[in-house]
Amino acid sequence: MTDGTTWLAAPQSIAFGGYYVVLARGLSPEELADRLAATLLYEADHVVVAAEDHTTDSLLELMDDTYGDPFDGIGLRLGHAADWTYAVAYGGWPGEFGPLARVSRDGAHVCLLEYEEQNGKPVPPQFAYFHDSRLLSACNLHLDSSWGYQGVDGEPKTATRLQQLLTAAGLPDPERDEREVHRTALGVIEKFFGLSLPKDQIVNGTLPAVLLEPA
Repeated sequence: MTDGTTWLAAPQSIAFGGYYVVLARGLSPEELADRLAATLLYEADHVVVAAEDHTTDSLLELMDDTYGDPFDGIGLRLGHAADWTYAVAYGGWPGEFGPLARVSRDGAHVCLLEYEEQNGKPVPPQFAYFHDSRLLSACNLHLDSSWGYQGVDGEPKTATRLQQLLTAAGLPDPERDEREVHRTALGVIEKFFGLSLPKDQIVNGTLPAVLLEPA
């Protein structure tokens, strides 16, 4: 079963702290995990360590047992939805992953959906889409001018078309509830790029998991 992505706008839709989801076409789950590990900042090179199959709760328990606190490590659960591979991050992922342009090298399509829900600044939810090492479009999903954005950035053809679709959906709209704006923006993006993400499998199911550890 596959779903869209609008369910991510619900409070703590995957786990406490928000969500960091990467969808890719043209990469296997193993390739996606390896490329994401190579983007990690601030530390030595990282390796991908298999952790068998896990639910959200059991992976967080494993990370707690391994690191003393799940937020002291980073784990991924991996899966497929339609023609997309996806990786969902757990633990101390906020601020740890670098730009994903190189994850999309060699012709891959890569979409980032990210929301630091517990960040007190507060940071709006983020979206970015890359293909073959190029940024095609990116925006914050509140569609305001905060955090360095003025509408949709990226290559003119793709960014302009996405901006037109968001405008047609009535965004930005400072009078609307931010969570509704978040959900509406996700809906526009998922239709434009054909995104698919299985809510029940991610929230309630068991998926292959890995830990990203310093080499």
